[in-house]
Amino acid sequence: MTCQVKVLPSGHSFGVEAHETILEAALRQNIGLPYGCRDGACGACKGKVVDGDVEHGGAQEKALSAADRAQGLALFCCAKPKGDITIEARELAGIGDIQIKTLPCRVEQIEKIHDVAVLKLKLPVSERLQFMAGQYIDILMKDGKKRSFSIANAPHDDAYIELHVRHQPGGSFSDYVFSAMKEKEIMRFKGPLGSFFLREDSDKPAIMLASGTGFAPIKGIIEHAIHHGITRPIVFYWGARTPADLYMAELAAKWQAEHSNITFIPVVSDALPEHNWLGRTGFVHQAVLDDFDSLAGYQVYACGAPIMVEAAHKSFINDRALPEEEFFSDAFFLSKDMSGNK
Repeated sequence: MTCQVKVLPSGHSFGVEAHETILEAALRQNIGLPYGCRDGACGACKGKVVDGDVEHGGAQEKALSAADRAQGLALFCCAKPKGDITIEARELAGIGDIQIKTLPCRVEQIEKIHDVAVLKLKLPVSERLQFMAGQYIDILMKDGKKRSFSIANAPHDDAYIELHVRHQPGGSFSDYVFSAMKEKEIMRFKGPLGSFFLREDSDKPAIMLASGTGFAPIKGIIEHAIHHGITRPIVFYWGARTPADLYMAELAAKWQAEHSNITFIPVVSDALPEHNWLGRTGFVHQAVLDDFDSLAGYQVYACGAPIMVEAAHKSFINDRALPEEEFFSDAFFLSKDMSGNK
């Protein structure tokens, strides 16, 4: 049985087959609902069921509380309609026009920086991946599993797809990347995916917040903004455990040196005396709280460890008056064998 879903305020409608979640059906029919992990963990796809009922599926408590459910909220990546329903969700302009493809690619280059492998993937000559800066792809492994990684380059610079893979000892994919992957080998991926990208219809100053390899999508977004002459102020905070974990700090410093609207603030949480670190210390979201009394007129883009994203979301909205609709995030969730970043 096909159930019909009406989306407010746009008025768009689409059908959901019995085996599909609301999000799966929306993506299949180019309806631009926001989403992130697609696994009921991040809450990016949360919206309101205005009329009708849904099965909540595998929604996790931290992303959809009992109070949320009582208010009629649901995670559309998990929820399935029990009949025709009406939902309320912010549709994203442009994202519904981008085709999600499954494509082969060739590993063109592997560069290892500290404990991060920077992969450059080459598409077939006849193919091109249209994407928005900040989105991600799923690497499709031979055992049927998938690993999600953010695209680290901007769309204008699409000769290669660039991924940043941190080595997670014991993780099957990252162990493979660091010990066995060879240039020229062939892989398959699906994408682009996700709704983490710069909202270009706003001229508000942007705070960009990354931990670890959360730098990857921020890199794509900032390089996109530079390429298109976007001059709104951008303050980029990058948090890591040690100075070495800021594996492309020179690039971020170069952005600041060459563009007056960009400020780069590195933050290290576990600096030791031998590191000779003279910069900011502590948690990266706390650095933002220390620097801003109010975020009422800002947009925030946060990417990286879930604990950082969740802490930033809570404190920025509750303590610094950030409008909830101006917080955009992509939390990296490790797979059970620690092989992926979402």
